[in-house]
Amino acid sequence: MARRLLSGFLAGFFAVLVFHQGTAFLLHHIGNGIPASVALFGQVGPPFNPAPVPPFGVPTMLSQAFWGGVWGVLLALLLDRLRPPALLFGFVFGALALSLVAFTLVARLKGLPVFAGGNRQVWARAGLLNGAWGWGTALLLLWPLRLRT
Repeated sequence: MARRLLSGFLAGFFAVLVFHQGTAFLLHHIGNGIPASVALFGQVGPPFNPAPVPPFGVPTMLSQAFWGGVWGVLLALLLDRLRPPALLFGFVFGALALSLVAFTLVARLKGLPVFAGGNRQVWARAGLLNGAWGWGTALLLLWPLRLRT
């Protein structure tokens, strides 16, 4: 069990750095130059944000990776218990669960408007980025299993 929890944390942590931020990289460097992408997702800022997050001053990208690891533990447990199609479930879990918590609980804690003030571009962007995280986490959780078979 401890091994699965550690696997979930590590998969979620690295999925932020590779899949979540990789998607942000593509949206920033390519999507910002495509009018249809900008209409759907809005202008996307640069990935791998080094700005410090209070209260400890940890870089934003490391804070996001830590919380991705925490969510990765939950995703790993759900995948083990429910046995759904992992990649699809991971994407939907990330897109819905993470975005919903960010738009409600985290927004209230940070004094931001709930549900991004109704900004649908932020909704679409959060769904895509968090879905990419979930897909990547599920992929990383599956990867060691494929090596053993």
